[in-house]
Amino acid sequence: MTDNAELVFCPLGGVGEIGMNMGLYGFGPANERTWLMVDCGVSFAGPDLPGVDLIMPDIRFIEAERKNLAGIIITHAHEDHYGALMDLWPRLEVPVYCTPFTAGLLKAKVYGHGGVDVPVTVVEQGERIQVGPFDVELVAMSHSIPEPTALAIRTEFGTVLHSGDWKIDPEPGVGRPIDVKRLREIGDEGVLALISDSTNATREGVSPSEADVARSLTEIISKAKHRVAVTTFASNVARLRGVALAAEACDRDVVVIGRAMKRTLDVAAELGYMDGIKPFLDEEAYGYLPRDKVLALCTGSQGEARAALARIASDDHRSITLNSGDMVIFSSRTIPGNEREVNRIINALVSDGINVMTDRDGLVHVSGHPRLGEMEQLYDMIRPKIALPVHGEAMHLEAHARFARKQGVKTVITAYNGTMVRLAPGKAEAIDEVPVGQILKDGGMLVEPEFSGVVERRRLSFGGVVVGSIVLNSAGEIVADTDVVVIGVPEVDEDGDDFEEIVIDAIEGAIESIPRKRRRDPELVREAARRAARSAVVQRWGKKPVCKILVSVV
Repeated sequence: MTDNAELVFCPLGGVGEIGMNMGLYGFGPANERTWLMVDCGVSFAGPDLPGVDLIMPDIRFIEAERKNLAGIIITHAHEDHYGALMDLWPRLEVPVYCTPFTAGLLKAKVYGHGGVDVPVTVVEQGERIQVGPFDVELVAMSHSIPEPTALAIRTEFGTVLHSGDWKIDPEPGVGRPIDVKRLREIGDEGVLALISDSTNATREGVSPSEADVARSLTEIISKAKHRVAVTTFASNVARLRGVALAAEACDRDVVVIGRAMKRTLDVAAELGYMDGIKPFLDEEAYGYLPRDKVLALCTGSQGEARAALARIASDDHRSITLNSGDMVIFSSRTIPGNEREVNRIINALVSDGINVMTDRDGLVHVSGHPRLGEMEQLYDMIRPKIALPVHGEAMHLEAHARFARKQGVKTVITAYNGTMVRLAPGKAEAIDEVPVGQILKDGGMLVEPEFSGVVERRRLSFGGVVVGSIVLNSAGEIVADTDVVVIGVPEVDEDGDDFEEIVIDAIEGAIESIPRKRRRDPELVREAARRAARSAVVQRWGKKPVCKILVSVV
């Protein structure tokens, strides 16, 4: 046994929130631990972060420990588990391990969007690798994407099972089903800790199978009289295959619409996951197919403005249209925060007489995460000494913790991002806090929130902007017309007075009120003009715009 060594777990993202998953396992003495990173995911920005593309974990802690980071293992290819890899890997430059499908999607993303070509070591489900002091076995799980893995992480102190995203599905549609036999064997060997998915820990029962969804979709599509469009997560290869089989059973051709879906299908086909499926058609074929013989497979299930379905709903797609009596199936779950965008698309479709079906209307989607019935089966197989819920918000973590205690787990620890938990030796408990936070991807830059300009953007979206230009001579006299531009401010006030003129009058009045000698101070003139401009808009409109005044001295 290594002297003074400890086994610790520290999440940098995904614990206390949905998305942005990143966990660290550390082994060794406190001042010289070797680290293993599990996953490197993103979250998607909401309206509170205008202009921001992606949100990533702040990795300053592990960046400082870079020389001690043995590697990164990706459990599966969902964006919230691998989406930050291209942006953050250059800061770490350590070995990356993932399955063939994840590696294929990562390469396709680089070629499709540009970015860093991250070198990866491809590892198959069921394989066992050594990463520093960590002996890691990739155990086949079931989830809504091919090749999901749990990690059996073996050290001198015992085995930790890091579940990744999973469910128990004997008919996952593509790839291997969950390896129940191997999980039982690992449980029989003895498991120190289970660090596991909490997403559906508030839901009773067992999730339906992906095969059940495929059968339901076939029945629904068989009754449709006209065109059918199905939108789902582009990464859900089993669902894409199920839709294709349903279309074939109903004598329809599948037209693929959306680059992300085409990219996923290309990778899936290369790995054999589309064997036996009738070839898909490009969108150019859509207009030539009889109305009752076409099925459009579309991106945009989350209401993304630039995705195919949003453009179809707004009648803005170059080659795809839907008409009254056609059907759109949302074979997906609306991610919290996307409700408004999804509902806007649904309302646009319904207004055009299009029949819309969601998971409220029939079995057209199933979660890839375990409900309590499946969690109970995993706990019965693994029988851990310690349980540590991850992958969820506070309510999910707490529900998972209560459940684990009911399963007889003696030590249940609820931790959040930045909490370092000692798993062994001795009592399992929180022992430290490390710095955590967010990094924003804003265009081509990675920035910390406080330096991103987002606060100013929010102010601009609420109150607009006023920009004024003043030209003075050395005596402090205005020698050119004051120029003002207002953006995001009404053109006129309630009395019909032009806001630009209102601001010009306020600026010039403020300057005239300054004693002549003091007007020679450009900074004093600038601030007086700024205050006057802002006050004038507030008085007439009731909102505070961002005001910028430029003073030139000639």
